Amino acid sequence: MPAWKNWRMATCTEPVVITTDIYAPFALPAAMWAELEAAYQTPPRAYHNIQHVHEVAAHYRNVAASVGWKHPKEVYLAVLYHDAIYQAGRKDNEARSAEFAVESVGKYLAGESIDSIRLSNLIELTARHGHLHPENLDEDSKLFLDCDMAILGAEPAQFLEYDKAIASEYRGKLPGWMFQFYRRKFLKNLLDSPRIYLSEIFLASHEAKARANIAGLLKKPRSILMASSGR
Repeated sequence: MPAWKNWRMATCTEPVVITTDIYAPFALPAAMWAELEAAYQTPPRAYHNIQHVHEVAAHYRNVAASVGWKHPKEVYLAVLYHDAIYQAGRKDNEARSAEFAVESVGKYLAGESIDSIRLSNLIELTARHGHLHPENLDEDSKLFLDCDMAILGAEPAQFLEYDKAIASEYRGKLPGWMFQFYRRKFLKNLLDSPRIYLSEIFLASHEAKARANIAGLLKKPRSILMASSGR
């Protein structure tokens, strides 16, 4: 069983999530995890769901096992909460997710000495993907943001599934042509930037594949992209 599967294991009598993941800095109370899972299901999402959290957490563990985190507790919670509040098209998802995270920490983890300002700042940084520069960020921020964007450098089939899932979340909220206009603009901005990934680790491991994935997608005719996203 993957280690992240054990994050949510709990007994009926103990109100604590039992974890066998040695890189998790603490175990979440069962009620906290249940509340978090419920948030990720409201509304239902094709991509920004609890599975995405597990995938980002896998990268969190990889970093923890290699260069390590300077502030592991805050980054860990940012991984868990960064998309907790999400409605496609809203501009305040990240701010609301940060607020929810800080409230949850106060409610469930008062004894863990969490830097709530750092936690909130990490989550709110995810609203600025594609507009940040490594020289303006500390190492934890760069690595956390790269963990969140690692999907761009996934295998091509997984990347295309991710792109379809994003389109699915916007279906019914924006006309297909409008979604594709803004989506292509975002991806082209990434491709035109000097680097997609902010940390040296992800630059070395994911940059080339991410650029190939994005370039391949942008070469597809608009008609095909619009058909996949819904008109």
